[in-house]
Amino acid sequence: MPDPPAWIAEFTVTPRQFAAHLDAIAASGRTPIRIGALHDHLVRRAPLPPRPVLLTFDDGFADLPGPTAEALAARGVAATAYLTTGAVTPGARSLLPPAPMMTLDRAPLLEQYGMEVGGHTVTHPQLDTLRPARLARELTDSKKALEDVLGHAVTHLAYPHGYNSPAVRRAARAAGYETAVAVRHALSSADDEAYRIARLIVRRGHTVGDVQDWMEGQGARVAPYPDALPTVGWRLYRRARAAVKGPVFAG
Repeated sequence: MPDPPAWIAEFTVTPRQFAAHLDAIAASGRTPIRIGALHDHLVRRAPLPPRPVLLTFDDGFADLPGPTAEALAARGVAATAYLTTGAVTPGARSLLPPAPMMTLDRAPLLEQYGMEVGGHTVTHPQLDTLRPARLARELTDSKKALEDVLGHAVTHLAYPHGYNSPAVRRAARAAGYETAVAVRHALSSADDEAYRIARLIVRRGHTVGDVQDWMEGQGARVAPYPDALPTVGWRLYRRARAAVKGPVFAG
């Protein structure tokens, strides 16, 4: 969008930027895939097409089942959308700050455009700070809400803002998810972990040149790799803060 709310502006691109990024992907010779294909490769070693690329879209902003899906479909680019059910269900609540959002009943339209739909929790909390019961509800309630509207199983998850831990990954598996994507600000690989698949966040300042570098496997480290000490320390700090203040928006 051209004029996003301030809280999300850093992670927003204009329609013109988005089109240029998609054109760079289309020109790269890579084959767009959905998360289900990557799962089959990571878990079952099923072959991937040459030079695969996976595009994902989190939360469920209002443009997703409209201009965004149309731009993807026009270029034949497959993608996966992860929806925060509390933010897209009228009358429900989430921790996401105010922004124009799609509605849950439009989720089937995403599939008609060729997108795969996954879960992104109910309220968008920092999952690695939650107590086990609340963590389980965030994962299972959002999964059920999506399955009810789509009419089929939903087996893919995105951790809000990428926050996860060994306990969160175990909970994702127990809830019935087959994959979960993190962030890690890294390129994924054929040896990546199915329950913390690495992603790159597209920020407002990223150029077409950045996208072209990523399409060549350059400009970022490659997962998997162990969490760095600062990451572990930041997790412990956030857990302590959540113990005092309660669940916090992941963003």
